[in-house]
Amino acid sequence: MIGKLFYTEDSWAMLILRLALGIVFLAHGSQKVLGLFGGPGLSQTFKTFSSMGIPPFFAALDVAAEFLGGLFLIIGFLTRVSALGIAAVMVVAVYMVHWHNGFFMNWFGRMPAGKEGFEYHILAFGAAVALVFKGGGKLSLDRAVAKKL
Repeated sequence: MIGKLFYTEDSWAMLILRLALGIVFLAHGSQKVLGLFGGPGLSQTFKTFSSMGIPPFFAALDVAAEFLGGLFLIIGFLTRVSALGIAAVMVVAVYMVHWHNGFFMNWFGRMPAGKEGFEYHILAFGAAVALVFKGGGKLSLDRAVAKKL
């Protein structure tokens, strides 16, 4: 059973997908945790989640999925778990924040500034689900662990 968690094919495609998703989510997580890239930092992130009615426990799960999940995807450790966490974050983000804005971003100037659709979330969800099913590919710690098992 544990072997299935770490097993991954020797795939360049999964490596590229894993790195792309990992870099994007480490950056997003760094905004929320560290305040980098113009982000709010951890304290403000928790206040924002609280103002949306999201309990601190779930805010912590979101932050962990984005920051640690992004980092773990980059190194290819616990790829399936990390990708599943990111997929869950995308579903919740669409449901809680972006659904009412519509499908695509403000292509025709009809949405107020700062509003966005959920096309990005669909893309991230799809990439994450692919990693859940296929694993992290080449140059992943998961692959090294699987070889030892």
